[in-house]
Amino acid sequence: MNQDVIIALDFPTGAETLQFLDHFPAGEKPYVKIGMELFYAEGPDMVRAIKARGHRIFLDLKLHDIPNTVKRAMASLSRLDVDMVNLHAAGASEMMRAALEGLTRPDGSRPLLIAVTQLTSTNDAALKNELLIDTPMAETVMTYAKNAAASGLDGVVCSPLEAAGVKSVCGEKFVTVTPGIRFADSAAGDQKRIMTPELAGKSGCDYLVMGRPITQAEDPVAAYRRAVQDFLG
Repeated sequence: MNQDVIIALDFPTGAETLQFLDHFPAGEKPYVKIGMELFYAEGPDMVRAIKARGHRIFLDLKLHDIPNTVKRAMASLSRLDVDMVNLHAAGASEMMRAALEGLTRPDGSRPLLIAVTQLTSTNDAALKNELLIDTPMAETVMTYAKNAAASGLDGVVCSPLEAAGVKSVCGEKFVTVTPGIRFADSAAGDQKRIMTPELAGKSGCDYLVMGRPITQAEDPVAAYRRAVQDFLG
């Protein structure tokens, strides 16, 4: 599985998004993530516009609903020609299997499908006191990852702190997509379970997702290149 840094395009408008991407030279097409903020503001046309520029796209909409609804939604997303989509593992195995069925095109092709285990903004206290999950974070994430693997998914979203554990229980080919990545000199923001790109490169992470440390940098291209260099070594 290739390793890469994915830039989270967490902008409120399409104009700001394209202006950001214009910073990169014509031959440099970073892998990008389109999340809820941008997708809800601009819709599928934004996905098509960025894809037309030659970028790989992780469409981060975190579907979580009854199985039939998720299946039909995934069938719609499969027509956008993105490279990766996700859902919440908390929706359970029946939902994940339905999503996989909906995402698979008539010719058998499909984007990668990954499951969110626990958000990197969630800590052990919130897990226990608000979500009423008494098992420790690491054990919860591993269980969700195993459920995703058993449902036929390609990988999970987890914190970099859990990536190596996921690999150990689901195999080296099971993809780990890890937000919560910060440079040592960056603010943590609302992320709780974080790691530097350099350490993430040694911890079983396949794809790093980085937003503000790159998009809000004085020189975004330099920040992106720093992240790639730190991660891949």
